[in-house]
Amino acid sequence: MIALSPNTTPEDGNENAPSHIEAIEFSRKAYSLIQAEVGKVVIGQSSVIEEILIAIFTRSHALLVGVPGLAKTLMISTLAQTLQMSFKRIQFTPDLMPSDITGTEVIYQDPASGEKLFKFMPGPLFANIVLADEINRTPPKTQAAMLEAMQERRVTVGGTTHKLPTPFFVLATQNPLEQEGTYPLPEAQLDRFMFLINVGYPSIEDELQVMRMGTGLTPEVPQPVLNGDEIIYIQEAVKLIPVSEHVYRYAQKIVGSTRPKELQALPYCKKYLGFGAGPRASLGLIMAAKAHAMINGQAFVSAANVNAVALSVMRHRIAVNFSAQSEGITTDDVVRHILQETPQNEALD
Repeated sequence: MIALSPNTTPEDGNENAPSHIEAIEFSRKAYSLIQAEVGKVVIGQSSVIEEILIAIFTRSHALLVGVPGLAKTLMISTLAQTLQMSFKRIQFTPDLMPSDITGTEVIYQDPASGEKLFKFMPGPLFANIVLADEINRTPPKTQAAMLEAMQERRVTVGGTTHKLPTPFFVLATQNPLEQEGTYPLPEAQLDRFMFLINVGYPSIEDELQVMRMGTGLTPEVPQPVLNGDEIIYIQEAVKLIPVSEHVYRYAQKIVGSTRPKELQALPYCKKYLGFGAGPRASLGLIMAAKAHAMINGQAFVSAANVNAVALSVMRHRIAVNFSAQSEGITTDDVVRHILQETPQNEALD
């Protein structure tokens, strides 16, 4: 376990509080150690793990999308082992009810008075890290209960509100929507995830290594690297990373370019997008860029950091129209086009 400066956070304002540079170095070292520990079990996918950690370090949630068998669940459960916090896995199924995840009230009899009372029994949402496995396999009513908890960080059962633990993260997996038996997440609910991370097939060498590990020796057990207090420390430190006006304008230009009915929209976006991204995308770009800068040991955010996280922040916040679909153009193609058409050194123009 990494040793954090005793009982201090970046905003304490006392002489013993860690400096800005110390917080950056701590976060960079923590990120490096987590990647090493996860690498004991999961081969490759370092960029996916990086984006999951950025979501955690910014107090956000992430959705992983990929065909079955790409180790999405293994990746998240292994990552949870490197974080000394409570972890619950929810397997979403077509018959899952909202109370199955939020919890429910049960009647019990007080042994002393004999009086019958209601007692709240917490559901699996009451954990620091929640793996929502195959979230698109469950009906919209249960999806809505899950996503409400993600946004509000609390659940209401029987008229009583119960706060979820702190910190609280949802790392969800989803099979491609063309698979049978799925319920697509509405755009408004997708927007609750900071990142939509596409998990691709491994390289040839990585797949060969997976075969060797999976059919040979038992893999090593990853060791804990961070606890809940240290993650909260990093979350607070991320907020302090400075952002110049140039970078703010670069991020806004990327998001504004997607809005087909606005003057700022690119002609390409007017042609191929049904609707563009809202202000939550702008916020997500800046916060994700801050965390990206921090884990790379940078003392400030550059336009390159925004560029590095833009695809996973933007791809689920825009929608292509019929013309794009007929030509095989995806949201990823649109975001890449915007990044090519928005030079980092001309964001103030």
